Amino acid sequence: MSTIALNIKTLVTSLLKEDLTPTDAEQTLNEIHKHFQDVTEITGFDTKMEHLAAVPTAKGKALGLNHAAKCLLDYKRTLKFLKAMVTAIKDKQTQHPGELITIFYAGCGPYAPFVNLIAPLFGTDEIQFSILEINENSLNAAKKLIEALELTQYVKEYHLADAVTFKVPNANSYHILFSETLDALLYRECYVPILFNMLPQFREDVALIPENVIVDACLLSNSTNTPNYTEEKLCNAVDARKAVKLHTEPNIPKQLADVKVNLEAVNMANYKAMLLDTKVHVYKDIWLDRNESSLTLSLEMELAQPFEKKEIIFTYQMDPDIELKCMLN
Repeated sequence: MSTIALNIKTLVTSLLKEDLTPTDAEQTLNEIHKHFQDVTEITGFDTKMEHLAAVPTAKGKALGLNHAAKCLLDYKRTLKFLKAMVTAIKDKQTQHPGELITIFYAGCGPYAPFVNLIAPLFGTDEIQFSILEINENSLNAAKKLIEALELTQYVKEYHLADAVTFKVPNANSYHILFSETLDALLYRECYVPILFNMLPQFREDVALIPENVIVDACLLSNSTNTPNYTEEKLCNAVDARKAVKLHTEPNIPKQLADVKVNLEAVNMANYKAMLLDTKVHVYKDIWLDRNESSLTLSLEMELAQPFEKKEIIFTYQMDPDIELKCMLN
């Protein structure tokens, strides 16, 4: 293991301490980011066109190389995903004593952070990764970083492919499926279609990280920018795992089943706005809640009064574009 990898191991160990402060977490992740950018020469902030462009997939788009690199500096996101992965690996070691714990990593970006942060914490006889990435430049950068950190023995195979359509070789052999391919409101990125494609391929007890993404619709008495407001949950507009579980067809659907809410029994005069709130269930009791991360930024929409509509319909579509639509009747 290289000197840089040993340094990263020390830094990651500090990130897992219970008494870690937000300031210490940010400083530590900034230091790790510096190591990664020095090796890959990708900062996340340059303006090269090939680093900025998103990559089309069979359904939705994958982040451009630049944006994917910056995800490391989404501090709470990285910290909670890191803790989730370490916890899941230890859980699987308990469930399968003596086995090599295998992890399928869909959408690694240019830093493959959840290889390069986690591998130094375990032995090569304990964990092994298979990596999939649709962006060739990202995959090449990830390989370069893994090689520089002398962590190549932790990676069984690399796949340059689209996770929305990819058939995983020996899918039943994996203990953990990790896919950080999502955005707030499940917009544009491929988390949901990837689940539809991949989850049925793996064994039933595979640990999925993040476990689920839920988008709630809430009614607000006033804007969240005001000091005193109340909110009332209206419905789950999207529940990704529930949708996958209920789907019985072999193909990925063009859209999820509509969620219809009858508003006739609701006194809409009491509400000034509606909020769409993304919650990411990372693993077990680890959640990313409202506005903790770029993944959970909320969307507030003003409700014009008098409000006379009788029904609201939420439609999460995956074809031709991935987005949550809202229609009032």
